[in-house]
Amino acid sequence: MSTTTHLGLAATAVDGIGASPPRPDGRLKVTGEFAFSSDLWADDMVWGATLRSPHPRARIVSVNVGPALAVPGVLAALTHEDVPGSKRYGLEHADQPVLAFDEVRYQGEPVAVVAADHPEVAARAASLIEVEYEVLPPVVDPETAVLADSPRVHEGRPNLLRHVPIRKGDPDVTAEVVVSGVYDVGMQDQAFLGPESGLAIPAEDGGVDLYVATQWLHVDRSQVASSLGLPPEKVRFTLAGVGGAFGGREDLSMQIHACLLALRTGRPVKMVYGREESFFGHVHRHPARMWYEHGADRDGRLVYVKARILLDGGAYASSSGAVVANAATLGIGPYDVPNVVMDGEVVYTNNPPCGAMRGFGAVQACFGYESQMDRLAEAVGVGPVEIRVRNAMKTGDLMPTGQVVEGPAPVAELMRLVEEKPPAPAKSDFLPGGTANTTRGEGVVRGVGYGIGIKNVAFSEGFDDYSTARVRLELVGGRPAVLIHTAAAEVGQGLVTVLAQIARTELGVSQVTIAPADTNVGSAGSTSASRQTYMTGGATKAACEAVRERLFARLDAPGLRLSDGQVLDSGGRLVTSLGELLGDEAVEETVEWRHRPTSPLDPETGQGNAHVQYAFAAHRATVDVDLELGLVRVVEIVTAQDVGKAINPDAVEGQIHGGTAQGLGLALMEEIQVRDGKVRNPSFTDYLLPTIMDMPPMRLDILELADPHAPYGLRGIGEPPNISSTPAVVAAIRAATGAALTRVPVRPEHITEAVC
Repeated sequence: MSTTTHLGLAATAVDGIGASPPRPDGRLKVTGEFAFSSDLWADDMVWGATLRSPHPRARIVSVNVGPALAVPGVLAALTHEDVPGSKRYGLEHADQPVLAFDEVRYQGEPVAVVAADHPEVAARAASLIEVEYEVLPPVVDPETAVLADSPRVHEGRPNLLRHVPIRKGDPDVTAEVVVSGVYDVGMQDQAFLGPESGLAIPAEDGGVDLYVATQWLHVDRSQVASSLGLPPEKVRFTLAGVGGAFGGREDLSMQIHACLLALRTGRPVKMVYGREESFFGHVHRHPARMWYEHGADRDGRLVYVKARILLDGGAYASSSGAVVANAATLGIGPYDVPNVVMDGEVVYTNNPPCGAMRGFGAVQACFGYESQMDRLAEAVGVGPVEIRVRNAMKTGDLMPTGQVVEGPAPVAELMRLVEEKPPAPAKSDFLPGGTANTTRGEGVVRGVGYGIGIKNVAFSEGFDDYSTARVRLELVGGRPAVLIHTAAAEVGQGLVTVLAQIARTELGVSQVTIAPADTNVGSAGSTSASRQTYMTGGATKAACEAVRERLFARLDAPGLRLSDGQVLDSGGRLVTSLGELLGDEAVEETVEWRHRPTSPLDPETGQGNAHVQYAFAAHRATVDVDLELGLVRVVEIVTAQDVGKAINPDAVEGQIHGGTAQGLGLALMEEIQVRDGKVRNPSFTDYLLPTIMDMPPMRLDILELADPHAPYGLRGIGEPPNISSTPAVVAAIRAATGAALTRVPVRPEHITEAVC
């Protein structure tokens, strides 16, 4: 159950911007008719399977695929020796082997792949491959790994993958009130329901076609083509149905392996990971340890923040460089602080690789700085909302990087909105322990906590971030119709709906079709960083505008506009129908669209206009806690978020609900348990996730304060609710129990040990 208030929503055209038309894939997904990538099939198809290392660190002495090839039904068994091109790949650094060849650096690293005529035969054959390992002691502690004398995870390369220093103001300034703390964030999994899967089909031109669930078709293709030793035009990617992503599909998983097997066997090869293998097949959220010191005056106004954020990047780089930059640049929160000393570091270890996950970098930092703000409030004797309002950044303030906050920054307003909502009902439908009735009400106490966060939108630090859209307007069956073709990955967020809304608004045409996303059109960038509605929406808008201008040029009249298949003049009078204006000639435009430029951070001071846009969300959480058992029930969550413009209000609400659920999961239950480099809970039995029974009623306030630099004034919305929900839930538990709670997820023993 939720209640939603939209503040500033204007009336719009039917099914255009501001409306909430039904999703074209919605009914199919709900009824189970939608074809996900794991449902793909081809004639003469065979199956691929992967042999993975059982060790977090070991030298490979020898690999013998003979036993696998001897199994009836096996068509191929490949090792690194069968990789014709680059043996390494990677998002930011090409440091990850296609198949391990000198050393395995994490448990689950691929060593060999097999193709067979049945999936069980392929899996059994892979298990028969003989690998001789020389087991080595793994580097698993990030604090040890960062030391100069630590064993190297990658020979000849320091374990410190990236250091981002941020320096603003006076580093030696002092303050009257000082609070400090050390905070830890566990390793969270994206836990998408559709495991890694795809179908590779060899082509007559010696290339390969891959149908795959991914977040970035073109970057996948460039890495795959490099390892296959093929030109990009011979490696064609088409997006298959994606069962969730949240950052976990930005890196390659089975893409190169399936293509290698297809080219070797000459037959279509399908690869589908099981749930346990999926835990080893994608990156996770970086675990973090954070040291914070906040100095303020007697009224609680911040004088300085000093912090160090240390992220465990695991065995390979992935997108760790961008994650640590976000953690550092956003690491003091949405507050006006004149003096900042911040050091963000990410290191290699022999733990599972970590990379992008919803809110990447900002999630970890927000738990640290919001915990500190609650400590500061207590130290100066004011409430948790008041301390945040007194220090809230506003338009025109400077970020720690020296960047001016140009757009709306309604930090204080968001905090007041969640504070002013009436309190949650005195009696909850469920007590801690849920439907099992573990708790009967004795020893249950209630607490309320707050959190607010900041997140950048789109790619930063001077990255050439763009998206491409091709828009075609023509008569279909005698009626004007629009076809939109982009390479943007629809991963469940509703982009296909939004792009159609944009076309209806800009071209006044109700019939809009979204072509399948593939590499036959220019790159749309990654479906991550809350960027696709901004970027591919911006590209689609620009392409529609270009089509419209070409049409209007035929009439050579000022002030024309399109509405419901008609061309109107500036006074709203009919000039002609769109069908008559089009005739038999289609109008098509392809636009490559970029956001305003950003710049790299100064490597010594961290100064620079690194980010495109900032987004903000606030949460108020109410919890009931059983002090004896340490069980927690989230009773209600109130949230307020500025979205700039609600392109699709229902989708906005869904994103806020989903992000808040993931934040609740990190606060209370979600953690990949890694001991000595080995994952102990690679299953949904032991990796705990919030279900519908764990989600409380929510009340939402959605602000629409337009960003002058963005299409329609919109802000990216997918990540902010994932950021501030975690500290709000933990703050509520602290308020109920008095426990310090410096680590997430909060476990029952953290509560019981603190209150006993």
